[in-house]
Amino acid sequence: MERTTARTGTVSRRLNVSAAADRRVRGLLHTALVIMDGIMIALAFLLGYVARAHLPLPAVPVNPPPFSTYAPMMVIHVFAILVVFYFGRLYHLRRAVSRIDEAYAIAQHLSVGTFMAVAVETLTFKNSGFELDYPRGVIIYAWLFGIALTITGRELHRQLTVRLRDWGLGRDNVLIIGSGEVARTIAEKIRWSPHLGLNVVGAVNGIPGSTVGDIPVIGTTGQLPEIIDEHEVDEVIIALPEASHRELVHLISKCQRGKVSIKVYPDIFAYMAGGLTVDDLNGLPMLSVRDVALRGWKLSLKRGMDVVGAFVGLVFLSPFFFLTAILVKLESPGPVFFCQERMGLDGRPFPVIKFRTMRQDAEKHGPGWTVQGDARITRLGAFMRRTNWDEMPNLINVFYGQMSLVGPRPEQVYYVQKFREYIPRYMERHREKAGMTGWAQVNGLRGDTSILERTKYDLWYVENWSLWLDIKIVLRTIFQTVFGRSKNAY
Repeated sequence: MERTTARTGTVSRRLNVSAAADRRVRGLLHTALVIMDGIMIALAFLLGYVARAHLPLPAVPVNPPPFSTYAPMMVIHVFAILVVFYFGRLYHLRRAVSRIDEAYAIAQHLSVGTFMAVAVETLTFKNSGFELDYPRGVIIYAWLFGIALTITGRELHRQLTVRLRDWGLGRDNVLIIGSGEVARTIAEKIRWSPHLGLNVVGAVNGIPGSTVGDIPVIGTTGQLPEIIDEHEVDEVIIALPEASHRELVHLISKCQRGKVSIKVYPDIFAYMAGGLTVDDLNGLPMLSVRDVALRGWKLSLKRGMDVVGAFVGLVFLSPFFFLTAILVKLESPGPVFFCQERMGLDGRPFPVIKFRTMRQDAEKHGPGWTVQGDARITRLGAFMRRTNWDEMPNLINVFYGQMSLVGPRPEQVYYVQKFREYIPRYMERHREKAGMTGWAQVNGLRGDTSILERTKYDLWYVENWSLWLDIKIVLRTIFQTVFGRSKNAY
């Protein structure tokens, strides 16, 4: 909490720099990223040469040629990969990119770039009079080192960018159009996310002189062109989900000045319709509503991942389970495990298995929502909840097919009956198995947080499932558990 508050305070101490200076800093950061990638790829090639010359895989070469012989190949190798990175939009920097997604993209595009480099090198040096023993081992090592070093270089660049944004450099001036709850939510998220590098200059569409959260209202929509020019706005966020299409078109036309980026918060139709894709009917564009993505062979694939993951987890964690059981019994009387009926796939209840973290009589007056500092939680239970260790016996539920490694977190039947009455589409989250972790949880929505927001994330997961998304969520859960719950880090 102290670190978050300190970083938030940094936002309010933004240096008095001009928008032009911010643009120059962003331009330098883009250039530095390209240079960093080039250096790391070249270094990977050099390390590939050293590894091939000294490691017995496949065999240590006899009298390997000097590195200078391969220098022309290295130039082509670096250039080809940078070109692939460019056309793969890896230099189109997004503010809230996941480290896992970025690592996957780097591995994918660097592999393609390596194949391109091999093709170009073959065409360039074949029959050119340039005698060269083609170093297949060097290329393989350079590919492996390239992935690791490029990811490392990107992380160094990320840390530099975040630090500069904390100092108030390289930021984008943002204007929010709206004064309702959505606008306040967006302003609050920006305020608590200094790593995004956004500086909110104000809001419009309210009463001048009032505020949207901590953001002042600096004008009306009729003054948009003047406000954008006066405050050198780089990005406009339209937070009016209730606005008609005609009103949105009118607002967008007023904001289209220079290189201003425009983002629109989706309306209630987009939320209710779930994922939308554009289809074609003999030249006529049609919106196609995406249904549940998990079916057929995908269901078998996910179940296979669950069985393997649960089996490996139970085998390797069993000694720690035994130690935890002893500690639970020593601290307070009662059973080691806590079994509670939760609602799962298709609304069917099942007994979820967890380590007991509360006193045995915690629910003698009926079910109650757990809050921070709850007196019913034991000292060991507080630690287990903080690290999510209490949920690890869920692996038993996963192995038996009652749960999945990834999916919407299961709720008590009592609360499900309440939530379904006032949260739209709440029961649709039960169209998939409940999970040990989920998309909502890795985005910071755990414990005593908004059920409505959690439902939105759960529905998005149900409608956009993929095996890579499950792997990404598992990795983010591990990283956030080990290094802390930073929503933006992974």
